[in-house]
Amino acid sequence: MNEKVTEIRSLLITGQLPKINQLVQECLDEAVDPQVILNDGLLKGMDDIAKKWANGEAFIPEVLIGARCMNSAIDILEPYLVKEPKQTKGKVLFGTVKGDLHDIGKNLCILMLKSKSIEVKDIGVDVDAAKFVEAIKEYQPDVLCMSSLLTTSMPYFETVMQALKEAGVRDQVKVAIGGAPVTQEYADKIEADLYTEDAVSLADELSVMFSK
Repeated sequence: MNEKVTEIRSLLITGQLPKINQLVQECLDEAVDPQVILNDGLLKGMDDIAKKWANGEAFIPEVLIGARCMNSAIDILEPYLVKEPKQTKGKVLFGTVKGDLHDIGKNLCILMLKSKSIEVKDIGVDVDAAKFVEAIKEYQPDVLCMSSLLTTSMPYFETVMQALKEAGVRDQVKVAIGGAPVTQEYADKIEADLYTEDAVSLADELSVMFSK
């Protein structure tokens, strides 16, 4: 593995944002594949932090610092990962459900979707059912993607699904859900159309779907 990519991974937990951004740019200048920088540097670094947090070796400040560094680095990477598409494959509406303010997973999914020439409308975090319904009517997406990182906010998926039915828009969109506590079993229970474990899988699945 590239030494600078390895260093990016190790620096995330210490929150050395300027140094991380510098290394990301140096890697790009040296023609390192931006996907390698993302996967082997930033994502593995965040995974390291998550494991330390789960083991009681890191705390919320380290998680937030790492997330801040990753978001900043992704801003640098995005132009290299997302090429200007000649024609978009499909339209996606994306939001994190009410009661959940996490956006790292959502933002990463959006980045991966854009890299597949999929048009995405991001309506943010802590989104209530009425806003999802309103956005579907306005934006007319092919797929609604919803995320939740918390077991406490995950039940809100069901609230949104019910609101879509009551508003008469459920049949207009495919519904994809994901997030740390979500499972295929739960997706089946609430009659979601798609569940994926990570951003890459979501982008691959929707890319195939839009190509048919």
